[in-house]
Amino acid sequence: MWKSSPERYGRIAITIHWTSALLIIGLMIAGFRAAGMTDPVAKASLLRIHAPVGIAVLVLTLARIGWWLFADHKPNDPPDVPRLQALAAKAVHGLLYVAIFGLAGSGIALLALSGAGAILFGNAPGPLPDFWSYAPRYGHAAMARLMALLLLLHIGAALYHQFVRKDRLFARMGVGR
Repeated sequence: MWKSSPERYGRIAITIHWTSALLIIGLMIAGFRAAGMTDPVAKASLLRIHAPVGIAVLVLTLARIGWWLFADHKPNDPPDVPRLQALAAKAVHGLLYVAIFGLAGSGIALLALSGAGAILFGNAPGPLPDFWSYAPRYGHAAMARLMALLLLLHIGAALYHQFVRKDRLFARMGVGR
């Protein structure tokens, strides 16, 4: 099924979710690694991958929002989920969107204001700038840490549902039956 049912997400939503998840985890690893790098050539190489993948996540997120608004409906919450857990899930999902948009906006602003975009993608001469000299770097760092926390909460909640509550949450997202 391409679209979601009341019990399960459809193929399009599942594909967007898992593609985004893999890309975000890759971005987190690359971003934290780049932040600690001292070799400017290696850092530039990593950022040449990090930035376009970040844009891809932004596009996928916009596609996901468009999909939910215009083409599909989310499945019902799993049965018997306490109200507080349902509210926490909605809060974490909402904050994941905030973090994605915050990371994308601060990353784009950082590349534009620092001139790094022209160095990385336009063959402009010169070394990478000190990103900490630009305000968007602070927002990018804060949002990256928020994203890491939210991912831990999201993954932890999914594991809790699957293995403690045994409500087959993974099957709703295309993993198992």
